[in-house]
Amino acid sequence: MRNSMRLAGLVAVGAIALVGAAPVALKNVAGGRWEVSRSATGHGATRVCVADPAMLAQFEHRGGSCTRVILSDRAAETIIHYTCQGGDFGRTKVTVITPRSLRLETQGISSGLPFSYQLHARRVGNC
Repeated sequence: MRNSMRLAGLVAVGAIALVGAAPVALKNVAGGRWEVSRSATGHGATRVCVADPAMLAQFEHRGGSCTRVILSDRAAETIIHYTCQGGDFGRTKVTVITPRSLRLETQGISSGLPFSYQLHARRVGNC
């Protein structure tokens, strides 16, 4: 029991240490103008300008004041949990296809309602 409590404390400390850290998976991905759509073809895309590509993980809450925690980070995939003011939150798996193409699998709560969907993001230039 005591060891499991100690381990839980270490896990929590590790997660806190990652708040604000840049995901390793996104190290070769640049900010800029991105087209984000639910379609892999880019149909119906929304254009957004982000300085940090990790901001795409909170697409449902873009423009919101949110804190992000990296839950998992590998060479081509990261999982980011974020919490926003007002009780909204989300969890997004970002898969790097190329440095200019990302797949986002996101779910959470927005305005008290659940959401879950997949997005495709393509970097199309500078802001």
